Amino acid sequence: MADNSNNTNPSGKPQSPQGKPSPNNTKPKKGWVMYVVYGAIILVLGGMLLRQDSTNGPHKIKWAKLESIIRQQDYTKIVIVNQEFAEIYIKPTAIKNDTSYSDLVGHNMMSQPTSGTGFYLYEFVTFESFEKDLEQIEEETGVRVELTPEKRTSPWRDIFIVFGPLLMLIVFFMIMSRISQRQMGGGGGGIFGVGKSKAKVYDGKTPTNVTFKDVAGLAGAKEEVMEVVDFLKNPRRYTDLGGKIPKGVLLVGPPGTGKTLLAKAVAGEANVPFFSMSGSDFVEMFVGVGASRVRDLFDEAKKKAPCIIFIDEIDAVGRARGHAGLSNANDERENTLNQLLTEMDGFSSGTNVIVLAATNRADVLDKALLRAGRFDRQIYVELPDLEERKGIFNVHMRNLKLNNDENTEGYVDRDFLAKQTPGFSGADIANVCNEAALCAARKGKKLIEKQDFLDAIDRIVGGLEKRTKVLTEQEKRTIAYHESGHASVSWLLRWANPLIKVTIVPRGKALGAAWYLPEERQITTYEQLFDEMTSLMAGRASEEIFFGKISTGALNDIERATKMAQSLVVYYGMSPELGNISFYDASGQNDYGFTKPFSEKTAEIIDKEVKRIVEEAYARAKSIILGHRDQMNELASQLYEKEVLFREDLERIYGPRQADLEKKKEEENQKLASASTEESDNSAPSNPTDDQPQHDNENLLD
Repeated sequence: MADNSNNTNPSGKPQSPQGKPSPNNTKPKKGWVMYVVYGAIILVLGGMLLRQDSTNGPHKIKWAKLESIIRQQDYTKIVIVNQEFAEIYIKPTAIKNDTSYSDLVGHNMMSQPTSGTGFYLYEFVTFESFEKDLEQIEEETGVRVELTPEKRTSPWRDIFIVFGPLLMLIVFFMIMSRISQRQMGGGGGGIFGVGKSKAKVYDGKTPTNVTFKDVAGLAGAKEEVMEVVDFLKNPRRYTDLGGKIPKGVLLVGPPGTGKTLLAKAVAGEANVPFFSMSGSDFVEMFVGVGASRVRDLFDEAKKKAPCIIFIDEIDAVGRARGHAGLSNANDERENTLNQLLTEMDGFSSGTNVIVLAATNRADVLDKALLRAGRFDRQIYVELPDLEERKGIFNVHMRNLKLNNDENTEGYVDRDFLAKQTPGFSGADIANVCNEAALCAARKGKKLIEKQDFLDAIDRIVGGLEKRTKVLTEQEKRTIAYHESGHASVSWLLRWANPLIKVTIVPRGKALGAAWYLPEERQITTYEQLFDEMTSLMAGRASEEIFFGKISTGALNDIERATKMAQSLVVYYGMSPELGNISFYDASGQNDYGFTKPFSEKTAEIIDKEVKRIVEEAYARAKSIILGHRDQMNELASQLYEKEVLFREDLERIYGPRQADLEKKKEEENQKLASASTEESDNSAPSNPTDDQPQHDNENLLD
């Protein structure tokens, strides 16, 4: 006998192997039953509204046959029903003897009003015209035609004729409401509930599967958010001292850095109701719906306080007011924002409802939304640094089958991968891990190896290789020299990014690609930016030096170099002609302005300075390439033949990178300086020396 003891819960009810209640114990969904009931009601109402009469499919005749029946005297009587149609009852002898009435044999004998005879049905246009036609026959035959009027009524038919359309209209709207409600994802939808909130509610008993353990990095953000969770769990710790928790917490940062994931972790950690909603869910085509949904959301939250409301992408509804231009297209959105401001900190505030919101465009939010009392705290969720990227890799690798043998070539080193992904967000790293698994599966591997991760990074950064793209020999050689110019100049300059890999195999839209390992800095100097601009212009400089002409392949390089030069002049104040002046608008409130923040004369100076800086970088790149012409030729030739070169190839041609040697020397000097400082601290006396002035001690005693 099988042992089923593991499939029962403490209450004795059977469970599935996963620990969830058995499907037999779950309540069946009754949505389809309601649709069947509604459909039956409509069918019944429609059937009752159909024309009701005692005829069960009688034979309809035209005037010619009716005239023949009257002239031959083959009828027993003619009944006029409700002055709408006539029933002509035929004599049984005529049906038996005349073959023209053979269609009445065995037909409608059970449904006729007069037993034993069959009848025809004649529908006339108007009763008056029918009487005139009969009068004409009477004049011609001299025989009077007797008509028997009869009024047939059905009380149910009369009732449904009066109230049926109204009932059918109500049932139709009920069906449409349920359908729209299901399409909108449940509560709050439907025609009759269009102003209801559509927030998803987590009541604390059924939390999400995400906790703070699943959020790697973001140490500062987690610390502040955990304080909110702790307040909801232990409010008296703060309220006994008179403290108040912030009413609103705004998560700000680039896309993919984990803002929504952090909110999910809050829902998983907090044992309080959690309302989750997107900013676009408030916006609707109907006037007043957004404000109504905001009111309904906060009303529901106040009933379950203390609780948390999470609004994702709040910039969809929280944009700065007054930017509608010459139209009133944003009035509905502004009304929604006004209602949100009132609910967060209005006249009736003071409830234990904490609003958690996320956006990557805090510069466009309304200032009233960011003031103290609404969003008291703004938590900046930045791109992860080296250690945080390592932690994120560990989180996303938990369910992957990796090669963890350090003695093999395919060992997956987390530290190495973290160094290879500077500037990657948490979402990018998750994509790298998933793409590495797909790469290994394509190759039929049983374990994911280091090369699979490198291929995944290349595919995400540069795109898919397109070896089928046809290139002429001249185009291929031009691309080789172009990419060699970038690689060589970046290798020789002190502050340029060192090369990892360069290829002339087309990827995505690019005909060639190079991967660099940028240094992670918090601040950047003019020299560092100028070195990067020089390496950007080196591709076109190499084309001009070795081929005597330039091509359109440097479009992206020139665009990036021009933007960097504009930033140096306009934003960072690094131009000697303009001085320490910046025209950067951090608030973003000047997006809809019609004028520039500087004069035409200043604009001319800016243009001249941008052109000067770019041309100086271009001339410098040409000078460096001319000074290493032979090495450039060797590098380009090898790249043309092999199509892919790595850092080791450049080191073999140019020797060790001088910037790396200087960096190591600086690190060694810092270590020696710190060691000497520690020795001097240890040798310093802890008590006053004997040669100290005696009066100092006396003053201390006084």
